[in-house]
Amino acid sequence: MSEKISTANAPAAIGPYSQAIKAGNMIYTSGQIPLDPETGAIVGTEIKAQTEQVMKNLAAVLCAAGADFDHVVKTTCFLADIADFAAFNAVYANYITSAPARSCVAVKDLPRGALVEVEVIAVV
Repeated sequence: MSEKISTANAPAAIGPYSQAIKAGNMIYTSGQIPLDPETGAIVGTEIKAQTEQVMKNLAAVLCAAGADFDHVVKTTCFLADIADFAAFNAVYANYITSAPARSCVAVKDLPRGALVEVEVIAVV
């Protein structure tokens, strides 16, 4: 049995999906882009500011599910430009310090013109 996770401290889903699903002791988040939870607007115009907002959004979703970044076992990261890899990593490393498994790829486009999107899997 699974439970939908939702919090007003992260952006509402912009499509037919949940912010996260908790199934047993596993938490699967949907990808977070750098949307301000209050305004729905993209935060920042460069990768560092956008990554900060993405990580804040993920932290809020994880908190609503009873977890934090220390519970993360896998991340999937999407960048609009692989040239932003180092700058993205600099911010990411401030939030995720346990070195979980990770994939990071460049993609053609992200929703709303975002530069970054991150999803995580956590165990509680």
